[in-house]
Amino acid sequence: MFTATMWCDIQLGHVGSLKAKRSVVRPIVAELRRRYDVAAAEVGANDLHRRTEIGVAAVAATAGQVGDVIDACERFVA
Repeated sequence: MFTATMWCDIQLGHVGSLKAKRSVVRPIVAELRRRYDVAAAEVGANDLHRRTEIGVAAVAATAGQVGDVIDACERFVA
């Protein structure tokens, strides 16, 4: 069993409030969970409305599988 983690620091230039930030971040986290079956959450910069930090964790049977999942998550967020 292999595990991998990823941490993304994302700048949200067009967001003007924490409510607007939530409306951008929640769908990203939900889609990561749904599409790639990973654990994902907003893990930092909770009080800043133009920045967010998202953490992702994955588990797979082989190192190649877990690497592919994390790579796909990175491409999705980018």
